[in-house]
Amino acid sequence: MAVDLSYPEHVQDLVTRTEAFVRGEVLPLEDAHRGDIAAAGGDAARATLQAAAKAAGVFAPHAPVEYGGQGLGMADRAPVFEAAGYSLFGPVALNIAAPDEGNVHMLAHIADDEQKRRFLAPLAAGDVRSAFAMTEPAPGAGADPNALTTRAEKVSGGWKINGRKHFITGADGAGFFIIMARTFGEPGQRGGATMFLAPAASGGLKVGRHIDTLDKSMIGGHCEVDFEDLFVPDSAVLGEVDQGFAYAQVRLGPARMTHVMRWLGAARRGHDTAVRYVAAREGFGSKLGDLGMIQKMVADNEIDIAATRALLVRACWELDQGSHAADATSIAKTFAAEAIFRIVDRSVQMCGGLGVSEDLPLARLSREVRPFRIYDGPSEVHRWAIAKRAIGAARKAAAARGVAR
Repeated sequence: MAVDLSYPEHVQDLVTRTEAFVRGEVLPLEDAHRGDIAAAGGDAARATLQAAAKAAGVFAPHAPVEYGGQGLGMADRAPVFEAAGYSLFGPVALNIAAPDEGNVHMLAHIADDEQKRRFLAPLAAGDVRSAFAMTEPAPGAGADPNALTTRAEKVSGGWKINGRKHFITGADGAGFFIIMARTFGEPGQRGGATMFLAPAASGGLKVGRHIDTLDKSMIGGHCEVDFEDLFVPDSAVLGEVDQGFAYAQVRLGPARMTHVMRWLGAARRGHDTAVRYVAAREGFGSKLGDLGMIQKMVADNEIDIAATRALLVRACWELDQGSHAADATSIAKTFAAEAIFRIVDRSVQMCGGLGVSEDLPLARLSREVRPFRIYDGPSEVHRWAIAKRAIGAARKAAAARGVAR
């Protein structure tokens, strides 16, 4: 089987232009505000950065061409998103930050024509932001989506939604929400969820407090959101009733991989910063980069970067083939979340006191990448799912052999 790891010329060109744009226009703003998007101006900064990205021809590489994007598949997104992620503000500038990037992907695949006109088109253009409201306070849905407690009851002409969500990224200032609510069964039972589209200005939808977290680069915060008799019409159902969890898979696997792409870019910036430092810094009678312990950390970073890219390429290839790629995306996400943190942590260590200061970007990068081991499924949950599938396959194989005999 032929294996071609090269990218088309137009993708390579987009990577080059994205790198130049991020270094020239985005990194200075990030550095000036120490990676805090709210301090940089929030939505006003987003509008300025996105206008610059449009002018540079690097905006919305993932969005469908008919909605102003560049229509890249998953594999071709990888080097572009990594180039954007070199700055913590790069994804915001290109309109590929979470949760908007994942919501664009899902709406493009699931929404009907009217929903695309009303929600996808302005989101892809950067005219509005969005939020994906699934996670709930205990005992509701978190790493276990089947614990979903937010409920939608059928009423005349539509649905009435009641419940509470938290850690909803981008909720403050979002133009609309995609809400996961139970329409069948009880919490703890599999299935029975439906996704609904609701404008942020809808009566009965209230964005509450920001939950203060380590990361500061995701615009709109991580918020509590309450639904009190929120009415949505039947036309607000995204996909089919009771099939919300199945439709969510369209979003979750790709979104995990685009997180890997973006944060791999951030980790690479950390590594580059450390390598430049140890190549020049004198200590113990030589350059730090000539010392064996430092060289081991540099080599381990290079290995983690290469291995993350390899697992990412495999998962994206499977997604582009139309597979849910459950194993490949869980494996890539789990390895990458831990490898990316290792890369940044080693980089901090190599730079000593400067590594934990704001004189270099490493301290903020460490703060930003640590939550990835929790976001989009904790590493422990992914390991459980990977093992469960492997053991289940072994049992099926054993049973088949028994039948054959």
